[in-house]
Amino acid sequence: MLLGCIADDLTGATDLSLMFVRGGMHTVQVIGLPEKGQSLPDADVVVIALKSRSNSPEEAVSWSLAACDALVEAGAKQIFFKYCSTFDSTPKGNIGPVTDALIDRLGACLTIACPAFPETGRSIYQGNLFVNGVPLNESPLKDHPLNPMMDSNLVRVLSEQTKYPVGLVPYEVVDAGPAAIEQEFQSSVEKILIVDSITNEHLFSIGRACRDLKLITGGSGIAMGLPDNFRNAGLLKKQDMSVIFETPSGPAVILAGSCSAATLGQIEHAKLSGFPTRQIDALEIANGLETVEAIVTWVSENSGNKAPLIYSSGPPEQIAEVQKKLGREKAGALVEETFAEVAAELSKAGLGQLIVAGGETSGAVVSALGINLLEIGPEIDPGVPWTRALDGVDLALALKSGNFGAEDFFEKALEMLA
Repeated sequence: MLLGCIADDLTGATDLSLMFVRGGMHTVQVIGLPEKGQSLPDADVVVIALKSRSNSPEEAVSWSLAACDALVEAGAKQIFFKYCSTFDSTPKGNIGPVTDALIDRLGACLTIACPAFPETGRSIYQGNLFVNGVPLNESPLKDHPLNPMMDSNLVRVLSEQTKYPVGLVPYEVVDAGPAAIEQEFQSSVEKILIVDSITNEHLFSIGRACRDLKLITGGSGIAMGLPDNFRNAGLLKKQDMSVIFETPSGPAVILAGSCSAATLGQIEHAKLSGFPTRQIDALEIANGLETVEAIVTWVSENSGNKAPLIYSSGPPEQIAEVQKKLGREKAGALVEETFAEVAAELSKAGLGQLIVAGGETSGAVVSALGINLLEIGPEIDPGVPWTRALDGVDLALALKSGNFGAEDFFEKALEMLA
């Protein structure tokens, strides 16, 4: 193993895996923390997908350290801690506490924090994160149901979460190329550096400058520049990673649990395009008015030319009202458990293709299906590939971060496998 990666959610792990496949690295995604003594897959890159974005900082740190230990024991020469390109977190964590713990465990002198991914509209300038050209705190992420982002300045945001000083590698240095970035690393008095990036070329430069770091943290975009580091060191042969992706037989279903603006737009587009849709509500689940059996029956009655779409997504004010009545954690858990049970029942009935929108929802669904390993397939939209389960059920899955994908994502994904 050349590179070991720890991702704080499932869809982010899949997004990251895709970046390494693009770069010619044989990549396998492991879902959940490996059992003690469990052998990891034989691959250039192993990405361990945790569900540690919104749990307690203590639990996130414990899981991340265990994953780090497993990867290092398997021979990883560098560790990558991957989190969302919108830096989803709170003043308590979990990005800062996990980064601190990994720095200490690996004895890292310095690391970076770079969630930029210009291809998906995420850029950093003078330490401020922009989403589609809008400052993070003015974007729809300000209304995120779990981690509302109220400050676009990542130096300030991360400084509230970490025990280490946080600095900045500004645009002017990044634009000057890898040598200038490395020089900035060497002269830095801070332990963690936010790195500006507004183009893919910047990401390649940053990646090259990170060749000697024990720990890298950021979004999946930073992975673009890493494969060449191993190739230039003679550790990675140039290889053709084109994937022959065989589609399992069986009908398709879409489950959407994200409340992001992108997913809401995709749902509305699907409605206008004639997809059969059914909205589920946490209050109705709690009161017994909505059941797994009823949803599964509805799917069987509406399977035809268009994949049935079941969604819990809604505008922020609607979700806030439900959370007020049930509590944030209970409302989310009810929806996730329902989606997971629906997916499990549909898989027994011969489901062949499943699209899931939302990191938390994806994690719950994959867990219910008993899937631990994923093969990375063709890219649907930037950062979102089709995958195929390598264990558990025979199923093609598109696990989409809530913020990713064009309006016609659902149609595009299904047409790709038609």
